[in-house]
Amino acid sequence: MYDLIGDIHGHATELVLLLEQLGYERRNGVFSHPQRKVIFLGDLIDRGPQIQEVLDIARPMVEQGYAHAILGNHELNALGYHTPHPKRPGRHLRERNDRTTRQHEATLRQLDEHQIKSALEWFRTLPLWLDLDGLRAVHACWDDSSREALARGLADHGGITNTWLHAACVPGAPLFSHAEVLLKGKEAKLPHGIAFFDKDGHERRSFRTRWYSDPRGQSYRSYALETAVIPSTAPLAPWIIDAGIPYPSDAKPVFFGHYWLRPDRPSPLASNVACLDYSIGKGGLLCAYRWNGEQILREENFSWIPSVHSHAHAHPHHGPAIASHTPDISVPGMSLPAIPSPVHATEADKPDSSGAAAPSN
Repeated sequence: MYDLIGDIHGHATELVLLLEQLGYERRNGVFSHPQRKVIFLGDLIDRGPQIQEVLDIARPMVEQGYAHAILGNHELNALGYHTPHPKRPGRHLRERNDRTTRQHEATLRQLDEHQIKSALEWFRTLPLWLDLDGLRAVHACWDDSSREALARGLADHGGITNTWLHAACVPGAPLFSHAEVLLKGKEAKLPHGIAFFDKDGHERRSFRTRWYSDPRGQSYRSYALETAVIPSTAPLAPWIIDAGIPYPSDAKPVFFGHYWLRPDRPSPLASNVACLDYSIGKGGLLCAYRWNGEQILREENFSWIPSVHSHAHAHPHHGPAIASHTPDISVPGMSLPAIPSPVHATEADKPDSSGAAAPSN
């Protein structure tokens, strides 16, 4: 059975408390459970004060077979940020500017060059999704057509190599839109003249959709999976409805993170759909779901730990967290060797000795 954990964003103290809450114990420096495994849903890095500490917890768990981890958009962004552009000398696959550097700044400051290189090498071994016996996991959106395109790309390029990253990280490249769907979710444009401000204060004229939900009969506000309230209750445009592919109610339960949900009491978004990102990176909750094989997800199976900076209501068995010091370290750009990555894990796959899911045949 599995315990799925949402976006951690460098909050190691809360992660330790959550693992202990779930019954994991540290043995020989590695957290484990005699009957269960963790699934980390991506976004281990950036934003928080204890990024290397999070990696030092999660990576050994994966490598020793006590956990799985999938790639989040922040891990993919980091790979693009540090991989030189093959056709633009001095540039990188993820453009370095004030916005992208600010998003990655906490990692740049806390990790030295060796630590960043090691982390990037590990990220290249992580699957983009998991399709296991009874459940599915992805960072932002389960979409079959994008998964198939990315699987073909990983097979063609031999995993998460520099050439695959070029195809997935550069706008307009063949895999870019598919990587955006799986790791950032589906978006739709708002009506002309309508905008809102996101969690970082940026004006947005498009919104993240409730891709798992049937768009028929919904408004822009009800179909948005955003922390901010969408300032339009108008019915959805026909093209948004036509593009909708609801997640089937009889499909395996699917778990994801990414969406910065409000730090209220966690609960399923649908009978077989759960988001586990409750905004720990913004003073919210670090959230987990304890899955015991059920098809219909249960509110009582959620567990969480509040951020040390949060005044949100805490689970009665959770305790406070303590932030760590952030060292002032800057890291130059680097080019790393290509390390093959598995396409995804299927229900027949087993972790290999490195803890990564084996490629499907």
